[in-house]
Amino acid sequence: MSDVYADPTTAADPTDPVTLARYTTLRLGGPAGRLEIAGDTAQIVRKVQEAEAREQAVLVLAGGSNVVIGDQGFPGTVVLVRSRGFQVVAEEGDTVTVRVQAGEPWDDFVAATVERGWSGLECLSGIPGSAGATPIQNVGAYGQEVAETIVAVEAYDRTERRVVRIAAADCGFVYRGSIFKYSDRWVVLSVDFRLARSPLSGPVRYAELARALGVEVGDRVPLVEARSTVRRLRAGKGMVLDPADPDTWSVGSFFTNPVLDGEAYEQLRERATDLGEPPHWPGVDGMVKVSAAWLIDKAGFGKGYAGPEGVTISSKHTLALTNRSGAASTAALVALAREIRDGVQSRFGVTLHPEPVLINCTI
Repeated sequence: MSDVYADPTTAADPTDPVTLARYTTLRLGGPAGRLEIAGDTAQIVRKVQEAEAREQAVLVLAGGSNVVIGDQGFPGTVVLVRSRGFQVVAEEGDTVTVRVQAGEPWDDFVAATVERGWSGLECLSGIPGSAGATPIQNVGAYGQEVAETIVAVEAYDRTERRVVRIAAADCGFVYRGSIFKYSDRWVVLSVDFRLARSPLSGPVRYAELARALGVEVGDRVPLVEARSTVRRLRAGKGMVLDPADPDTWSVGSFFTNPVLDGEAYEQLRERATDLGEPPHWPGVDGMVKVSAAWLIDKAGFGKGYAGPEGVTISSKHTLALTNRSGAASTAALVALAREIRDGVQSRFGVTLHPEPVLINCTI
């Protein structure tokens, strides 16, 4: 992935301890018991099977952009996914189905779809990480989610020890989640996306993006314009990786936006009477999605709020927790996350949940 800070290219002794901070966008994480590099689908499956034969735990790691690894690291085998490429596997009418390898850098893939006039992923521009990670958390931004365009996910089933293709309807996609997210059963190998052949974006759904584009919600714009505007908006929030900008040394949004039922939302409104109406969006079955960034800020944790060891809330966006010093510990980051979660709970009665996968650490 473009967000990997170092990538071994030689077959060094896999038993030598390797600091996993080298492979995460947070630049945090202790040593790996064993590190293996997998350059294609067959190697990914083989490396996982070999680790299982050694009776070792397995961590599959690609871009490292949505994971927080504890200071003690991971004592088993870490498989670095470095498969690359994509190909058209079906064409029907004005749509094209594209299969992308799990290790393909996501933003590179999105750029390629825009260049080819394939519509459906343009608002997901600038997101760090690998293509294979996108179905795991049902990546979404600016009104698009990958669940809308995914046709199927190819995965290695560690329980049945075989490669399977899982239809989108069976992936259990929910807001920032899927059957893959909290399960070691599945190792994503490739993802099929069905995209429209069109020089225009999908209807712009997100008000902030519509304003930046100078259009109305529901309008369509040229793909290139949608992509460049999304990247500009994300960069302004420190959400596009930049090795020179410590505000981007993060996992992006650390907490998901809470989804509340009607009663819980009314209780929140009562506790926030002095602050006005909390920013929110209607969901299905009467549920309401609330801005986690607003809750964090109004609970007293503004941009730049400092925790221990140089970990801070980003100076650009309250949802991002950053390792600004580049020398912090995961324990320090977790302590800041816990302080924020408890502060929001105390002030508003709402519990925030982490968006990244936590490995050998917890808040």
